[in-house]
Amino acid sequence: MSHLSLRAALLAGLLTAAVSGHAQTPVSYPVPSAADKAQLAQVLADTLYIQQHYTKTEYQIPMRDGVKLYTVVYAPNDADKVKYPIMLNRTPYAVGPYGKGKYKYSLGPSSTMLHEGYIFAYQDVRGRYMSEGQFVDVRPEKDTHQGKTDIDEGTDTFDTIEWLLKKGPKNNGRVGQWGISYPGYYTATGLLSRHPALKAASPQAPIADWFWDDFHHNGAFFLPHAFNFLASFGLPRPQPTPTGNPGFKHGTPDGYDFFMKMGPLKNADAKYYKGQVAFWNQMTQHPNYDEFWQARDLRPHLKNLNKGTAVLTVGGFNDAEDLFGALKTYETIEKQNPGMRNGLVMGPWVHGGWARGTGEVVGNVAYGESPSLYYQKEIEAPFFKSYLKDGKPAAVPEATVFEGGTNRWRTFDAWPPKDAKERTMFFLPNGTIGFEQPASGPEFDQFLSDPAHPVPFTEATAVGMTREYMTDDQRFASRRPDVLTYQTPVLTEDLTLAGPIDALLQVATTGTDADWVVKIIDVYPDDTPNNPSLNPAVKLGGYQQMVRSEVMRGRFRNSFSKPEAFVPGQVTAVPFVVQDLCHTFRKGHRLMVQVQSSWFPLVDRNPQTFVPNIFEADEKDFQAATHRLYHSPQHASQLKVRVL
Repeated sequence: MSHLSLRAALLAGLLTAAVSGHAQTPVSYPVPSAADKAQLAQVLADTLYIQQHYTKTEYQIPMRDGVKLYTVVYAPNDADKVKYPIMLNRTPYAVGPYGKGKYKYSLGPSSTMLHEGYIFAYQDVRGRYMSEGQFVDVRPEKDTHQGKTDIDEGTDTFDTIEWLLKKGPKNNGRVGQWGISYPGYYTATGLLSRHPALKAASPQAPIADWFWDDFHHNGAFFLPHAFNFLASFGLPRPQPTPTGNPGFKHGTPDGYDFFMKMGPLKNADAKYYKGQVAFWNQMTQHPNYDEFWQARDLRPHLKNLNKGTAVLTVGGFNDAEDLFGALKTYETIEKQNPGMRNGLVMGPWVHGGWARGTGEVVGNVAYGESPSLYYQKEIEAPFFKSYLKDGKPAAVPEATVFEGGTNRWRTFDAWPPKDAKERTMFFLPNGTIGFEQPASGPEFDQFLSDPAHPVPFTEATAVGMTREYMTDDQRFASRRPDVLTYQTPVLTEDLTLAGPIDALLQVATTGTDADWVVKIIDVYPDDTPNNPSLNPAVKLGGYQQMVRSEVMRGRFRNSFSKPEAFVPGQVTAVPFVVQDLCHTFRKGHRLMVQVQSSWFPLVDRNPQTFVPNIFEADEKDFQAATHRLYHSPQHASQLKVRVL
């Protein structure tokens, strides 16, 4: 959920590299491309431009209940003569640098918009950094408000906009809002302000529902992401402060080893948090989709929105954090606000990648020339300019989507595309998968799943959830006995999948609980040449590129609110949705699907013994179990895909 800006990344790691031609510090940064060097030059030019052309003013803006929110405003020097629109960013991640004469080195969503002329307002949300009040993670929103003390993020946004229009720099009366990740969530909640001056909003990688975004996927717990984030972000802030909390020190670069040694989840607080991280303890007390999580689901509130506000939701197909949020925010606004100007952009990016770097490479996969710069210049900047400066609708398609495999942008009048045809792929005997139904042969495949030896989610050595894991080579997993692998014959023509995938696994286990992971993989031809722009150690011949993956905690197969144990040995249907993709499996490639039951430490270990709350499981609850995946005519495991 944290957002590392393009400028921060470049200035931290690429300054020396751009000058010398190779990366030096930190060593994790790749050799900068010509586009990277051009970006760095732009960063340095923008930093100087901001200092010369913008005036910074700090405010404490009062909310209706008297709490004051720290807001810093950068206005063009000629704002007293030219009326500019306001761009608002509300964040829990600090709007610093704080203090007179200290300037940001980037303003707005992109360099393009910086030079077009806007008033940029950044606000610490309630209870964070220099703002007063109490912070509440994904504060539950309200459809009605009683009195001045009845507040939420929607009312705070309304009060902020109202104050800026009347008491901030002179402006043209139009406001836009944007933000990535948690600030994307605050952009979505900003729609609930329904302020008539809010003319354009772009929730980017927004949180929609924290039982599916970030920390959970279909009830499975994303361990390192939650643990590492809350170890710093989740610490209390008793009073306003310009400084943040230090990051957690693992004492090792090996997250697999660290989390195995931590043991059951209940040890996290006992060993490390020591009762200081309130939200971690709240999560552990609510393992199911109960009232606690339902109150934090933003989707039911995204209705009856101001029709005068245009929305452009942005996400990345390789976003390891909030892919769900981007897709579902767009989908929900579309369904619940007919006639509203509502668009979607989905690129090949990691979390926030459209605002950081060129977007040309993710891990070991190259996506062509500057998809991020294309988005910034051809989509984002024209969107805001049309509604905030020109006062007319933007010529932005309903859905602008990047197609992997062919590496091209496509536009659609709906997402998923209306002309995508539903087809069913069946798991078949002998490690194959295809569009024909199973007929004869072995009825199932099986493997031993042992919580003491879980399948790693990546070959990389890292303490956290790597941004690149969603494009990682899966050959290391194919060679494990506890991973089932199925693939098509070599494709004789291109196969394009667009939209969500509906998985239906027919399974049985000797235990009473289990997770099920499905990975969709593009297998390159064995003679694929290496790409000179990538790490030369990466061999692309036979590369197994993961293009989509998802996990389902089996106890939630019938209800996320009321978990159920498996009956040992009984064939059981486990349905779930694998999130959207847009990818072409090229002629000469294969489509592969892998099925496994552990994905560590990305996902916490399932004990495979049913317990009421996995956060409270003991060592004795973790038991090896034999899992079966059925592919018989009577019990046909399958994937329903959408083919363009």
